[in-house]
Amino acid sequence: MADELKGILGHLPPLPRPALNNSVIGMEQAYRQRKGLPLLSDADIEALKAGQPMPWEEGGSGVTSSSAPAPPAPVAAPPAATATPPPAGATAASTALSPDVAKWVAEGKKWSKSAIAAEQARRGRKGLPALTNAEVTALLGEPAEAAATPAVAATSAAKAPAAAARPAVASSAVSTGSSVARSGESTTYVGTPAVGTSKAAAAGGVASVGPENSDVNQSRRRFAWAAVAAFLTAWFLAFFRFFLPRTLFEPATSFKIGYPADYGLGVDTKWQQKYRIWVDRTPDRIFVIYARCTHLGCTPDWKPSENKFKCPCHGSGYDSEGVNFEGPAPRPMDRANIQIAPDGQILVDVSRLYQWPKGQPSQFNDDGAYLPA
Repeated sequence: MADELKGILGHLPPLPRPALNNSVIGMEQAYRQRKGLPLLSDADIEALKAGQPMPWEEGGSGVTSSSAPAPPAPVAAPPAATATPPPAGATAASTALSPDVAKWVAEGKKWSKSAIAAEQARRGRKGLPALTNAEVTALLGEPAEAAATPAVAATSAAKAPAAAARPAVASSAVSTGSSVARSGESTTYVGTPAVGTSKAAAAGGVASVGPENSDVNQSRRRFAWAAVAAFLTAWFLAFFRFFLPRTLFEPATSFKIGYPADYGLGVDTKWQQKYRIWVDRTPDRIFVIYARCTHLGCTPDWKPSENKFKCPCHGSGYDSEGVNFEGPAPRPMDRANIQIAPDGQILVDVSRLYQWPKGQPSQFNDDGAYLPA
């Protein structure tokens, strides 16, 4: 039986054939693995790469990869007794089925691989035992192939032990329910995953690569997702902030600065940083100078030793009452509106300024420009 199966070309082109590359030979090996056929030996592969007949083909060298060459023997028709094991295997397989699977098989409905995968997932969610290989084979409606595979492996092992090792490995790796250990847990796949997918290596018997599902890895994943969520949140906030108006909040233009008795003769600079004003008291009046140079708008400094205001930008000079006398300043500094509030404090309004334009009458004597002392 093994010799008969060995003579099956599968998907290989018949003679005469050109030299085949590794990709075509790999697809043929995968096909033989799925169908439970003997895999191509090293001698077969070398012959296919060279474009020559394989040892068991007509015109081949007749040398296989076995340690000792097997003498040629005529292929005899298999006796009728060899056909009896499949029904017995099928009967044994039916007795190993669970009641649910036996009921589904008795109904005669042939399941698809996707339906079996869905059933496996449902059993995983419900905590039920997963379908075994025999149950999967029975649901797929392929009892003959599943039962014939052990018989083929046994016959091949009796005739050529070295060559029979490959069919045994192939039959154990038939992808109707191959399992590969990963992190101590087995993963079952139904069917043969496509080459290049994440499940192809596991179905071929290669250990999967990936982090363990430990507490440390779970905390790392949570931290990574939290960082991504924080970044997206910040980005969306910045995006919506773009549509909000830009508003500048300036200090109030009207404020109180205390009682008249709080100020003595001369210039008081305690409100310069907060309100940009100077409170100036002379023997007959109190007025407020707005601390802005009339040249280019800089803030002058009060020089007590020199009894004058000096602009640090371009050197404009003002006397103690804010009247310019040197530098490029074209006119005196402005004075703010000042009056007595109902509670007796001085109320200043810098939105109303009194000026003394060059060559024009002065507004410093208008009502609101000063308070009588």
